[in-house]
Amino acid sequence: MLPKHSTLIHPTFAHKFSTSLTHNPKTHFSTFAPSSRTSPQNPIGHLLQKCIALLQCCASSKSKLQQIHAFSIRHGVPLSNPDMGKHLIFSIVSLSAPVSYAHQIFSQIKNPNVFTWNTMIRGYAECQNPVPVIQLYHQMHQSSVQPDTHTYPFLLKAVAKLMDVGEGEKIHSVVVRNGFESLVFVKNALLHVYACCGHVESAHKVFESMSERDLVAWNSVINGFALNGRPNEALTIFRDMSLEGVEPDGFTMVSLLSACAEIGTLALGRRIHVYMLKVGLTGNSHATNALLDLYAKCGSIREAQKVFEVMDERSVVSWTALVVGLAVNGFGMEALELFKELKGEGLVPTEITFVGVLYACSHCGMVDEGFEYFRMMKEGYGIAPRIEHYGCMVDLLGRAGLVKRAYEYIMNMPMKPNAVIWRTLLGACTIHGQLALGETARARICELEPGHSGDYVLLSNLYASEHRWSDVQKVRRTMHSEGVRKTPGYSIVELRNCIYEFTMGDRSHTQSEEIYAMLAEITRLLKPKGYVPHTANVLADIEEEEKENALSYHSEKIAVAFMLLNTAPGVPIRIWKNLRVCADCHLAFKLISKVYDREIVVRDRSRFHHFRDGSCSCRDYW
Repeated sequence: MLPKHSTLIHPTFAHKFSTSLTHNPKTHFSTFAPSSRTSPQNPIGHLLQKCIALLQCCASSKSKLQQIHAFSIRHGVPLSNPDMGKHLIFSIVSLSAPVSYAHQIFSQIKNPNVFTWNTMIRGYAECQNPVPVIQLYHQMHQSSVQPDTHTYPFLLKAVAKLMDVGEGEKIHSVVVRNGFESLVFVKNALLHVYACCGHVESAHKVFESMSERDLVAWNSVINGFALNGRPNEALTIFRDMSLEGVEPDGFTMVSLLSACAEIGTLALGRRIHVYMLKVGLTGNSHATNALLDLYAKCGSIREAQKVFEVMDERSVVSWTALVVGLAVNGFGMEALELFKELKGEGLVPTEITFVGVLYACSHCGMVDEGFEYFRMMKEGYGIAPRIEHYGCMVDLLGRAGLVKRAYEYIMNMPMKPNAVIWRTLLGACTIHGQLALGETARARICELEPGHSGDYVLLSNLYASEHRWSDVQKVRRTMHSEGVRKTPGYSIVELRNCIYEFTMGDRSHTQSEEIYAMLAEITRLLKPKGYVPHTANVLADIEEEEKENALSYHSEKIAVAFMLLNTAPGVPIRIWKNLRVCADCHLAFKLISKVYDREIVVRDRSRFHHFRDGSCSCRDYW
């Protein structure tokens, strides 16, 4: 049962505020004080009506609400009265006062009606901790008060916050049994619960069953797919929405742009941008921030900067999105300069802002500066470092070759390092040839997250770099016996609204003959410019000539040859790769950008590389 409270306000507090009510001419509350005209037959009833009138017309702030409450206590108006209690609770919830305050009053009401129960459920649904709402709902049933159409939307809103899909399914069955499922606002709430809990198929079933779909329903299902790694479905639903003539709003744009950013469909994102300009949605700050984020995540950082420059209102979210965008696109120094401007504007950076700042330091090799920013975050802004910040610091040290120091840093962390932290160290050990520490890191990863194929590959590569071929074979046999399959490398490009995926040595495309002829032509043109195959990247016990052939057929090289064949001169080429770009492809792309006068943007598993005129934005530090 919910706790009972007998005393709400201390008598001294009550006297203080009732005095101010009857003697403060600014409030004019003395009008409602007892007078000689008070009905002698029912003085409390008269006072009750006066207090309710006060709540309805004068409770415009939390302080005035407390004054009216004190006034009622001073003059003996019983809070156990359902009418007084419900109006007081409604005022508390409407003013977003602490829900515990409303709960204290609620616990004293005799036989609260369904309106009062709904108001309490609403209060918990809208607060930061909605946990008590489930207990309140069960207590409502125990009190034989039947929920009505207003109960379920707020109840389901709380369940969505709690991400308790089991409770949501139970409520769904009750909704159906009570005949409320046909109501659009109840179905919208159910749809929202399933989407928030990651059950997008259930959300879609609810959506499909709706005879009437408003914009809220369309937005909920689009957002559900977008947030749960189903961007293609989100875009398909939007297409259906357009065909039915439903006009999107800013929330729709945010979901669509998030979906485009997820799968890197820059062309579609640009069309959404044009639509926003056409219908006047560029003034919506949430949609504009999502647009900025889209361009940054698709490697079009200059377009992201243009969006930022023309924004009417730049919140810390806008600044953070561009700081992070510049950092992951390889423009670390620009990211740090923008961070200084952010501080100059008087804005307070968030923990996400500092992730971008530390990331920028890591990818620029600025070790001392990174530690200084880490100190600033803790001491200057009082932000407690999270595991992501510690991960950036380990990466900062590892990329700089300070692998042993990175290990010591992990061992001294105030929180338990997760598999990502140890995997970052393992990657650094592979790059810098630290075999002993690499084996230690791999052992820790096995304890925390066994079966990740990338860890086996990193360890195998580490052994191969030391020419320990028997250990390489041992790792591969272990992978086979445990059923672990290596994730194949692939590269993706977008051309005329179609997505093309290539793997190493891929000959499945209809243009394969032309693609491989172009690869041979590229190699012929690059060699006079100083290209020498970086065979050290081929960590296999094969002949040198075979290594050179293997390098020629990397997926990103096939992708760039395909784009050179199918796009006009001067058009930028954008490639998405699921693995870290190798040193050989990195060198080749620098030369290709110069020989063919093309900008080439490659996003690997952790960052962007912008190749232009023979150089890369990462300055060969990645």
